[in-house]
Amino acid sequence: MPGDLGEYQFDGKEKDKREKQPESKAVRTREPEVCGDWLIPMLMSFLAVFFFFPSGIIAVIASFNPIEKEDLCSLIGKLTPLSTTLEERVFTAKKPNISVRELLDEPEVLNTIKTGHERLCHVTCLTEEEIWTSGEAAHIKCFNTQGVLQKTIKIKSGDWPNDIAVYSDGALVYPDGSTRTVYKVKNDQTEEITRLQGWLPANLCVTSSGDLLVTMYSDDKTQSKVVCYSGSIVKQTIQFDDDGQPLYAGNDHEKYITENKNLDICVADSKAGAVVVVNQAGKLRFRYTGPLSSTKNKPFEPFGITTDSQSRILTADSDNHCIHVLDMDGQFLSYIDNCDLGDPYGLCVDNDDNLFVCEFIEEM
Repeated sequence: MPGDLGEYQFDGKEKDKREKQPESKAVRTREPEVCGDWLIPMLMSFLAVFFFFPSGIIAVIASFNPIEKEDLCSLIGKLTPLSTTLEERVFTAKKPNISVRELLDEPEVLNTIKTGHERLCHVTCLTEEEIWTSGEAAHIKCFNTQGVLQKTIKIKSGDWPNDIAVYSDGALVYPDGSTRTVYKVKNDQTEEITRLQGWLPANLCVTSSGDLLVTMYSDDKTQSKVVCYSGSIVKQTIQFDDDGQPLYAGNDHEKYITENKNLDICVADSKAGAVVVVNQAGKLRFRYTGPLSSTKNKPFEPFGITTDSQSRILTADSDNHCIHVLDMDGQFLSYIDNCDLGDPYGLCVDNDDNLFVCEFIEEM
């Protein structure tokens, strides 16, 4: 049909490996104006013959010779409709410009920091030289990597924070289960990000895009989910697999969370004895429940979880006094169990792939 066919926008197709896609371009097309370009000139030519026909000449009535449809199409041509396909829109991660870093054959202890926390649970990197730490006490402490205390933040509710994380601008964020609230602290000013209804916040992390991922459980402790916030706005909820089954155990136990470099979302579901990994769209990729052949005596119960520059996943196995190292697809690579670890709990990795480990009992 004549007229403007409008604009169409095409998005990149999702791939599990998440390669960057070319920028989408708008495609605009216009159907040829058949009436203006062909029919009207033919009609005017016919009128000219009719009105200026010379006198004295006998006109012979023209005969009609029907044309087959296929022949007509070959004369006029045809317009093929624009083909469009609606595809799921998924952003892909930029590949980091880093060299391949191999695991050390024998991990070594670089430094030990005495924090003074009762039952040290959480650690996160602020800068290359500073870390935030928290435990079962109503304060959060910042240390430099030499172990010198830099700053202390007191929790207003008097309860201890369930977890800690840091935004790219240096703002500290933590959930407070007693008030059902996630708080952000910047320049000594505390503000609410979100206050939950019917749910309690558990653990959290900040993504590479600046969003906030929060694990939470229902008031009756029968459901758990991951919610992604952009500022204070809910952007995404991850709770069920494609068969409608819960991805995470319904309880109030720790579910440490981190985003991998390939944008996978990794949750250490402690009481389920599994590391649950979904892609950025919330689709289940795999569950890791321990190596096929384990040399450890106690069941796998993961707590802290983090990733390194090579997208390897590290998770703390406190009861077995070790850390599991996996590749990005959930294949077991090795244990870290030679550093006299007692009860490894919270974990984080800095930009140089140095691993910080919380010792739950020894407070360091």
